[in-house]
Amino acid sequence: MLHFTEDEFARRRTATMDAMKERKLDAMLMFAQESMYWLTGYDTFGFCFFQCLVMKADGEMALLTRSADLRQARHTSNIENIVIWGDHANADPTKDLRNLLADMGLLGSKLGVEYDTHGLTAYNGRRLDNTLKTFADLDDASSLVHLLRLVKSDEEIAYVRKAANHADAAFDAALKTTKAGVNEAKILAAMQGAVLEAGGDYPGNPFILGSGDDALLCRYKAGRRKLSKNDQLTIEWAGVEAQYHVAQMRTLVIGKPRENHEAMFKAAKAALDAVEGAMVVGNTFGDVFTAHAKAMDAHHQSRNRLNACGYSLGARYAPCWMDGPMFYEGNPTVIEPNQVLFAHMILMDSETNTAMCPGRTYLTSEKGPKALTKHPMEFVTL
Repeated sequence: MLHFTEDEFARRRTATMDAMKERKLDAMLMFAQESMYWLTGYDTFGFCFFQCLVMKADGEMALLTRSADLRQARHTSNIENIVIWGDHANADPTKDLRNLLADMGLLGSKLGVEYDTHGLTAYNGRRLDNTLKTFADLDDASSLVHLLRLVKSDEEIAYVRKAANHADAAFDAALKTTKAGVNEAKILAAMQGAVLEAGGDYPGNPFILGSGDDALLCRYKAGRRKLSKNDQLTIEWAGVEAQYHVAQMRTLVIGKPRENHEAMFKAAKAALDAVEGAMVVGNTFGDVFTAHAKAMDAHHQSRNRLNACGYSLGARYAPCWMDGPMFYEGNPTVIEPNQVLFAHMILMDSETNTAMCPGRTYLTSEKGPKALTKHPMEFVTL
């Protein structure tokens, strides 16, 4: 079930060991499922419970997890040392982790910890700190593997391109299905079904789909309605392959556009063009946001735009496909070749309840960014 070659995994281990050496870490305690997947292929949503991948500076690894994920780890990863902590009243898996670390010769060591992840709740983080406070020196190394994952390899890009094809198939399904009188549920089913039928995966968060006043929402919510004769529909979705995401976003107009739909699209398109111009190797993520903000503000949309305009994408798990870093003011992260970056030009006018939200995903290169999906950025009326 491994999606990558052993040479690829070896390259990733070496890069991680080099980064650990720079930080003078004896081992990493990884709680981010994305880190575990990237380093070993381990593929599960079992991170909703306590689990930890330990990687020593010499590359030795061990996974502490629950019995429900034992076969998952054996089947999807290259991890050989899998240790189970038991479910029982008053169980404290941080103590099992301490025993594992002792067995690995890490007493008195300097340990990097991935604190900034959904895989380590505040509750378990406090227990971890308390259990290991006299055992080892703990250092927040949340970004160590995260930053290594930012630049994609050729093997990763192959999955990204498949994910882009799935995203296109989902949009084709939306365009074919969307019309007055159709229930949002039918559109959503058609889009997600297109991804799954093409062999893709579930996304890290639900597709976002809302019409009417709900077209101004940036998050999924429960509840469906039928499209009216003159309506607007905002959709944000992702094609997914081997957990790698390629996102897109659009606002579709059904029937007669509102007074400012086209003006908002013009502003959003100008901002997206400016973002493409700034999304060049050597610039920063902050530079990209500045280009977005200047273009939006020049079109008198400052009150309708957001304070961020996109983010990096990659292999990602629930509850969110946003991988980071984000395009926001002052972000110093430098753009490099082979980054997968999603740019969304979200405009939401709460006074008139009008939305216009075009967005797509790019692959960066020395020649500039290249859109990964096929659909042109046009004003769409159905």
